Amino acid sequence: MSERHTSDDGPAGWWLVGLVGVALLIVGDVVVDWGEGAAPWHMALEIVSGAVLLVIAAAMFRRRDTAIGTLNRDLSRSRAETERWRTEAEQALRGLGEAIDRQFDRWELTPAEREVALLLLKGLSMKEVAAVRGTSERTTRGQARSVYRKAGMSGRSELSAFFLEDLLLPVRAEEAQRPEG
Repeated sequence: MSERHTSDDGPAGWWLVGLVGVALLIVGDVVVDWGEGAAPWHMALEIVSGAVLLVIAAAMFRRRDTAIGTLNRDLSRSRAETERWRTEAEQALRGLGEAIDRQFDRWELTPAEREVALLLLKGLSMKEVAAVRGTSERTTRGQARSVYRKAGMSGRSELSAFFLEDLLLPVRAEEAQRPEG
């Protein structure tokens, strides 16, 4: 995938256009000087100056294309890595969702209780769960109590901890002893 870049690619592009422009002005001056019979040393100096500018412009153009190619390769690698991470994360989340569903099956939750439990795990308040489900807050609280009873837990904190505890990295001994601050 080779994109053609124009002189509006930033300061380096404008410098490149400027150098080529000056080199072309010098070539034009040499042609005019030739017609007017200018001194050979003067014309040689202008020809060398123009050639040096063209060599510098060519080097800048090559370096710029190399840098753009490197950036495009890095960007492609980064996009591929991002897509790979996204796919792995989706697989992990799918696996987590399936594990949660299996646990809900073991607790024998009804479809309504499952929905309430998932929304509570996502951090919604009782009022928000009721609104999302189109039920009363009282109904939602009753279903939540039923989830906690079937799971053998005292509340939302225990329910969340049940699923999240193994997902979080364990605290290493040296981190646990370090004062916070």
